[in-house]
Amino acid sequence: MQVIRFTLHHRLNCYKLNEELLASLVEKHEPLRIPASPFTIALEHLVGTFFVETVTSCPSILNLTNLKQCQCRIKPHCLQNWKVKPGNIDVHPTEKALVVHYEVEAAILGEKGDAMHEERKESQKIIRLRSLNASTDVASLARKVVEECKLIHPSKLAEVEHLIFYLQNRKKPSSKGSMSYHDHIIKGKSHLFLMHLYNCLSQVEKEEKKLVKPRELTPFEGMEIDEEANINKIDDYVELLYEDVPEKIRGSTLILHLARNPDNLEELLHNETALGALARVLREDWKHSVELATTIVYIFFCFSSFSQFHGLITHYKIGALCMNIVEHELKRYDLWQDELQKKSKAYILDALLITGTPPVLKDYQHNLRREHEKAYKKYQSLLVKQEQLLRVALYLLLNLAEDTRTELKMRNKNIVHLLVKTLDRDNEELLVLVISFLKKLSIFLENKNDMAEMDIVEKLACLVPCDHEDVMNVTLRLLLNLSFDTGLRTKMVQVGLLPKITALLGNETHKQIVMCILYHISMDDRAKSMFAYTECIPQLMKMLFEHREEKIDSELISFCINLAANKRNAQIICEGNGLKMLMKRALKFKDPLLMKMIRNVSQHDGPLKQLFLDYVGDLAAQISPEEDEEFVIECLGTLANLTIPDLDWELLLREYNLVPYLKDRLKPGSAEDDLILEVVIMIGTVSMDDSCAAMLAKSGIIPALIELLNAQQEDDEFVCQIIYVFYQMVFHQATRDVIIKDTQAPAYLIDLMHDKNTEIRKVCDNTLDIIAEYDEEWGRKIQSEKFRWHNSQWLEMVESRQMDDSEPYLYGDDPDALERPDLFYSTDGMSSEPGLSPEPYGQFHSPNGDFSVCNGSNGRPATAYGFRPDEPFYQGHGASS
Repeated sequence: MQVIRFTLHHRLNCYKLNEELLASLVEKHEPLRIPASPFTIALEHLVGTFFVETVTSCPSILNLTNLKQCQCRIKPHCLQNWKVKPGNIDVHPTEKALVVHYEVEAAILGEKGDAMHEERKESQKIIRLRSLNASTDVASLARKVVEECKLIHPSKLAEVEHLIFYLQNRKKPSSKGSMSYHDHIIKGKSHLFLMHLYNCLSQVEKEEKKLVKPRELTPFEGMEIDEEANINKIDDYVELLYEDVPEKIRGSTLILHLARNPDNLEELLHNETALGALARVLREDWKHSVELATTIVYIFFCFSSFSQFHGLITHYKIGALCMNIVEHELKRYDLWQDELQKKSKAYILDALLITGTPPVLKDYQHNLRREHEKAYKKYQSLLVKQEQLLRVALYLLLNLAEDTRTELKMRNKNIVHLLVKTLDRDNEELLVLVISFLKKLSIFLENKNDMAEMDIVEKLACLVPCDHEDVMNVTLRLLLNLSFDTGLRTKMVQVGLLPKITALLGNETHKQIVMCILYHISMDDRAKSMFAYTECIPQLMKMLFEHREEKIDSELISFCINLAANKRNAQIICEGNGLKMLMKRALKFKDPLLMKMIRNVSQHDGPLKQLFLDYVGDLAAQISPEEDEEFVIECLGTLANLTIPDLDWELLLREYNLVPYLKDRLKPGSAEDDLILEVVIMIGTVSMDDSCAAMLAKSGIIPALIELLNAQQEDDEFVCQIIYVFYQMVFHQATRDVIIKDTQAPAYLIDLMHDKNTEIRKVCDNTLDIIAEYDEEWGRKIQSEKFRWHNSQWLEMVESRQMDDSEPYLYGDDPDALERPDLFYSTDGMSSEPGLSPEPYGQFHSPNGDFSVCNGSNGRPATAYGFRPDEPFYQGHGASS
């Protein structure tokens, strides 16, 4: 049966009728009663959409006959564009239900597709969970809710699950006092924020629009009232603000009860007299009464819960006043602490001195104890009231900090210092607020540096672990933000946080965030070794092996990859059947990240490499064009790390026919640069074997390497690895002759012997030394180039001077002046015959290896005429002798 829907855009009410009923109503001219208001009627059919033009004025009864007669006004070419935008998900303040917020956008499009009429409306859908009880499976219920409610995206499954979990464990409100609607809103938002803190790391980066809101304040003396507040008596309450402090407290408390109802805020907003009086009383009397200050700040906090009222708070400068209040209260707290400590010391000292004395002195001791107990009780009472004031003031500031410009002003007034100082308190609700505020501030570099100066890591270390789940959670999230700083990560290790955080890996609630913190710590090489002394690695290996899905969590595998880079950690990973299980899973799922972890294990010298002998065939079998490149890269890298004498590389190359693959991949552009680089490294490892080097030389790999060197000459890593291949090959007679006689590799090496990269110069020099030892012609060229390089400044000066035709300058026209092998030392450090031995002239060598006269300055060679290039050639007439 097809359905026609009448949609009233103004109120988003829908009336569904079947087609036959509609037809009968039209025939009988039966009226359809609908609300009286301007609206648009849409006839939405399953096979098409038609719209009646907007009715600007509508009676309370619309006769379907009129509608039938209006068919001429229906435009069949006009289409309606519907958009439903899902919003936030909240918990119902009183019922076991979820509230899904969404926004509906409707537009009537003309024949040309342009919008003729647009309407937008925010609404909400309430999902009541009547079957929810203590034994309900929260995960199954959450999946059912997401599947049946089209307004909830599947990506929000975790959030729905957390909200249902909260509803399952939410305590029923006490019957002694009823809570206002505003209190329920506050509690709902508070728990919504806390549930957001449990989301996975991908959701952490989302903007947290709903911040923690304070729970209902604990009643204190003067806040209770014996009458119900009435908005019509607001002027009477304002009059009380001009009386003494007790009356001011009463008047402000009555106004607070009004402000806690959001429906009254709009009216209070327009009562400038009341707001001005409240701001004045707070400014003048906040030091005289904590109760009065708490009540008035709480009134303005009710306004701060809504962004549109932040301008009001700024106008009366309540934010700056709250900063002053917080700073003052923290100083008072320090004074109380000092006072209490002095009385405690006096009591203990007198108790020690008076022990065993007559009854008179015992009475004195008893009086001291009573004074101490009295002072402590007074301190506790003051502390409770002060923490109430701090909570509501800091919550107000947290709400105002939604605007980054306001947050910057707070930072300039040292808000970070005040918050870090408050971490010494024991009040858990206050700690949740303060740490959440710090977490919000920590995303800015300046705030993070301020926290570091205040030794925040040491203070947070005292809170880990913690029995209070909310405190524990926000503390870990703040530590995660701070762990992006290298210095703070080091501090975490120094204060002993590593074993504490590692112990939380088994906690499902905190596992995800703990994994991210530990991953950041594992990025530092010095910290990697510390994990070997915790139970972290066995727990990670258990998680890997118990992971049933094909893809491992990115945080888990990334953490394992970092840890495997440390030798001691790699040994723990391979204990038992560790390596066998890793190889089995990596080859089964073709997981490149898991293979990267195995590759890191394979890089450590010693017994670890011997463990891979059983898997070289499996790794070589993965090297083919059909396999995924990322996976092949890791397999090649693992094989390249296996510099084991017992490994028969020639047999491996032949059995798996790897030489053609390696040669094809050396062509520039044949694959990704990462894969080509791994092929070069693999060739360097294989070239250590004499028979393999000959096989590679016959296959034509050396010219391919030179071609690749020309193409990648700007990439230092490519250049260094290709030169290392040449270095390995010149050790073997067969490949040495090919490189020296059949290629221009030595010439390339000479060009690179003065490269700015230290590693390239080192490998290049070692390779050229071997070439010079076995080939005299190349040896002379190499020595000549080294001489030219070391004396380049002198040679440039010689070439630039003008010589007299009658007096040949220096070497004259002798082209072989520098071709003097007897002037150079051989590669083994001894001079060639009939050259000079270096011993007699050792004292004349300068620090950089140049040869100079004994009275010359260090670092510069002398010319044939005895003067130095940095001295004037001619003495001026005015020069002193």
